[in-house]
Amino acid sequence: MALCDRGRPARRWVGIGLVLCTLATTVSGQVGEGASAKAFARNLPEAQARVDLWRDLVVPFPRRIAWLDGGKAIAFSIGSGDARRYVRVDCTSGQRLLSADPTEVGLPARGEDLEPQSMRVRSKNGGASTSLRMRNDWMSPVVVQWIDASGVEHAYGSLAVGEERSQHTFAGHAWRFVAGDGAVVGAFVAEEGGGLARIGDASRDTANTRRRSQKREATEPRKDDAARVRAFVRDHNVHVSKDGADVALTLDGTAAHFHRGDLHVSPDGRRVLAFWVEAEQEHTVTLVESSPKDAVQPRLHTLQYLKPGDRIARPRPRLFDCEQEVRIEIDESQFADPWSIDHVHWAEDSREVRVLYNRRGHQQLALRAIDANTGAVRTILDETSKTFVDYSQKTFLRWLRGGEELLWTSERDDNNHLYRIDANTGKATQLTKGEWRVRSVERVDEDARQVWITALGFHEGQDPYHRHLVRVPLDGGDPIAVTSSDGDHEWELSEDRAHAIVRWSRIDCPTVTELRRCSDGALVAELGRDDAEKLLAAGFRFAERFVSKGRDGATDIHGIALRPSAMRAGERLPVIEAIYAGPHDFHVAKSFELQLRLRALCELGFCVVQIDGMGTNWRSKSFHDVCWQNLKDAGFPDRIAWIRALAAQHREVDATRVGVFGGSAGGQNALAALLWHGDFYTAAAADCGCHDNRMDKIWWNEAWMGWPVGEHYAANSNVVHAARLQGKLLLTVGELDRNVDPASTLQVVDALLKAGKDFDFVLVPGGGHGCGEMPTLASRRAAFFVRHLRGGGG
Repeated sequence: MALCDRGRPARRWVGIGLVLCTLATTVSGQVGEGASAKAFARNLPEAQARVDLWRDLVVPFPRRIAWLDGGKAIAFSIGSGDARRYVRVDCTSGQRLLSADPTEVGLPARGEDLEPQSMRVRSKNGGASTSLRMRNDWMSPVVVQWIDASGVEHAYGSLAVGEERSQHTFAGHAWRFVAGDGAVVGAFVAEEGGGLARIGDASRDTANTRRRSQKREATEPRKDDAARVRAFVRDHNVHVSKDGADVALTLDGTAAHFHRGDLHVSPDGRRVLAFWVEAEQEHTVTLVESSPKDAVQPRLHTLQYLKPGDRIARPRPRLFDCEQEVRIEIDESQFADPWSIDHVHWAEDSREVRVLYNRRGHQQLALRAIDANTGAVRTILDETSKTFVDYSQKTFLRWLRGGEELLWTSERDDNNHLYRIDANTGKATQLTKGEWRVRSVERVDEDARQVWITALGFHEGQDPYHRHLVRVPLDGGDPIAVTSSDGDHEWELSEDRAHAIVRWSRIDCPTVTELRRCSDGALVAELGRDDAEKLLAAGFRFAERFVSKGRDGATDIHGIALRPSAMRAGERLPVIEAIYAGPHDFHVAKSFELQLRLRALCELGFCVVQIDGMGTNWRSKSFHDVCWQNLKDAGFPDRIAWIRALAAQHREVDATRVGVFGGSAGGQNALAALLWHGDFYTAAAADCGCHDNRMDKIWWNEAWMGWPVGEHYAANSNVVHAARLQGKLLLTVGELDRNVDPASTLQVVDALLKAGKDFDFVLVPGGGHGCGEMPTLASRRAAFFVRHLRGGGG
């Protein structure tokens, strides 16, 4: 999913060498030769220049808004320099007070120095343009680093002792300062209106202050607050300490069959639940770094990397009587083939312990209760599916006060909804229902008897992927929407949760900031809007939201279309689909983004589209189930229908010339487009694809393809079906990809060669996952599409 690039310093790329193998019978007409190469060489910089011009033209409404008087009012600043003004808004009436003095509206007088931060701070994108003054009061020169949202540092020169200078940046961006010995001596976050980052003793101390770890070492004794015994693991075995004496409850623990460090003592201290684990198998992936920066000879890298079908770590619950120092036998048939056993919860009276059991293959997710005296197992709830239970994205379990009821989310009625479960009877009370979905539970307020959730598709007639804040009565009743505007929402609640600062946007509407009342969702005041006037004046065109029916002729399929800023009369635009059909989520942007990566392709004369077809997540269960053991489908029947419908409505869109590109799962999808739908897609660029699901990481692939590994894995493999290739193909991969085994792409190359197919292949020495987005390869991908979809001339 493309991320908004607005508000980022210019990216500085380190050059990576390329090995290029153009595997084709002819090279005539390729960019790099003749008039077409000259046209592309001219058009690409022009297109990039237009895109770069748009980068910082949106003027955001202030993101920093302070709650005052316990949530009775809010305050923020607008403008900058001498024109800066401060605004106070009453949360009840919406009345505003404007002042040039921050103290008049309840804000503190503005100081010059910024507050030092921890060295672990990262940037948050989307803030207003600002400047950061930095002064080096440290004893030696320091290197200046911008820390991006992923935590990666980017060097921005150095600062001499006593030197002070100003750096353009954006509010919310993080900066770090490193001494010559590698020590971090300062970290700061830029603010609207500027401020001084003073590097010295105080900033050094704050940067290096470590938070106390919230986790105990697994080998250390663990004491339950309510228990009179300590339980811990030593040398793979379970021990308890009573009255100062340590007693071993097990003697069979080894490195291959060990007891996990998480032990769970009953509230009365008489029982302890442990997990005995059979270690996972060794599966080593070997990577060759052909061109190390510090050596002539290649370097070998290995990593442990489980793949579908491998033996995983298998936990088994073990229950012990701490007083009698004996093991209580548990019926292990109730925990056959576990993928995981977790969410441990003891009943308050210690009569039983509850655990969540996920059976491998992900078709059963069950809450089991183990009797503390007999080891007998009963089932509280049992989610089963003929396809899969979406455990990785939709598991929510929260025990309510008293420990005899819990909240649970389930797709048992085809949409993800919230249920209250009686732990003794298993009776389920459905708290939410309808043709919408619970995306997440934000807060459970048992005193007010309500649950705050993020809901998708809550408001009929809106995009079903828009996020809204909704309150749900814990004892049943109609939900109350706090947000209702036609867009994708984020929010901040006041301390008393009586009001919310709400921000919403769409891909065709920059951010709107509102103040809303939480009791009924009423709009108190619209606070302001991001200003895109300069952006539009510079030729930017908002993406179009487009909806058409899918393969069944009934289901709405949602996507977006981007067009060039300028078009010649009568011009027909080839289509390029940016694809990612990973079933773990939906992937079309819903909130406002500039999407500059896609815009650069648009400006070369393409209509660029993104679509969420069937098989992607967060619609109904039946919509999602299309992906089951069927990843090659990737929603293509829906995508093709959508593109054809777009072309039927917009004459400038040419659905006879369609390209597709993607990375990772999107790389798998891009190649599959030519293997299974080569009569529709003309050209595909596939980066770092997981082309055979037997070659990729275990959790993601078994989640959607199931276990055990069967013939359906081969049926979905791009390698197995490489001989079906139609159209033009560009494959790219990094030799040091640690996310998707790069051998997956090389096995495609091998299969294509054996089938006598023509294609382009780029191997990136030293490249990691996603290296196809580096500028050199992004440019080559653009040239590839110009050549094969526009005839080379651009």
